[in-house]
Amino acid sequence: MTVTAGGPRVRWVTDWRRLGRCATSDPDALFVQGKDQREAKLLCRGCPVVAECLADALDTRTEFGVWGGMTERERRALLRRRPDVTSWADLFRRARHAEETTV
Repeated sequence: MTVTAGGPRVRWVTDWRRLGRCATSDPDALFVQGKDQREAKLLCRGCPVVAECLADALDTRTEFGVWGGMTERERRALLRRRPDVTSWADLFRRARHAEETTV
């Protein structure tokens, strides 16, 4: 089974950008501040590639915008809490695989 824009998340997708719920929305809507970030994060709910998006933002230390359902502040806090993680993509990929094999 593969990932589709509206379908289930099963395999890890490296070319995830075109499959995100935000792919057809205004990109500026994800680069907001304050209370507007809450609304921007809603776009990420149910996104089939939210983990891939977040992993990319964490691995590249993306400073601005909402990525993978997290604001820049939330991502910085996560990076501080988990300095041991060298690849978020690998971590999330392994977690997804473990979840698939236990279901």
